[in-house]
Amino acid sequence: MVQMKEFRIVMPVSLEEYEIAQMYMVVKMQQENTTSTEGVEILESRPFEDDVYGKAKCPLGSPLLHQEMLLFCMRKLGVHIQDANQCPCFNKLVLTIETVHVADNAKSENVHGLDKEQLESRKVEVIDIASSARDHWSYLVGRCDVDFSKFRSRRTGRGPLTVSWKEQCNPVMTAYKLVTVDAPYWGFGKRLEQTFLAGERALFLETHRSCFAWIDQWYGMTLQQLQDLEQEYYSLTSKVLLAASRMYLAAKLDGSKI
Repeated sequence: MVQMKEFRIVMPVSLEEYEIAQMYMVVKMQQENTTSTEGVEILESRPFEDDVYGKAKCPLGSPLLHQEMLLFCMRKLGVHIQDANQCPCFNKLVLTIETVHVADNAKSENVHGLDKEQLESRKVEVIDIASSARDHWSYLVGRCDVDFSKFRSRRTGRGPLTVSWKEQCNPVMTAYKLVTVDAPYWGFGKRLEQTFLAGERALFLETHRSCFAWIDQWYGMTLQQLQDLEQEYYSLTSKVLLAASRMYLAAKLDGSKI
């Protein structure tokens, strides 16, 4: 059964600021998750434009969900694989995420242009980045431990985020993320779909919390400065991963233990 859920993430920033915040957040998170042995190497990063959805950048994958898929497949089949695409449990799985950004506070009811049948099956959840509530997925994904009920940006004066902040803040915008997942597998398909929805929710919450928590770091930056920062990071990452690969190969040739 196909499950469709729309997550609405309200942010105390403008649409223009949100673009900067997202770019900064992606680079910073990649940097924090790159070590001498593993990381994300970007082969190509380019903008694209759609007649309906406008301009955007190619999205990143979800390492956490990929890991969960590997574990699920291992439990189901009793085998260990390196790539979820190799698992026959997931060769029919379909997961799509459609995003629309609007300068409002989560009040738009059909930004994705759904038909009557889709609207009836769609579930809606407004995600509050200031909420202190946590679940299993939040603890797995979450690193941002900022208390937004006490947080105030030094550079913008925004915050703290009180109980009714979504109705009072200015500027404000909402990221409407429509997640559609179809896992047509008898016996565990619905559970798998719910797992993906829960995982995506946790990722949305964590990334948007980080965007606002780092506002004093990205506020005032230009797109050109961020693009330069991206290129600097990607160049550094490639060098780190290349050095790690060479060390690994040398150790293998020497017969050393890895």
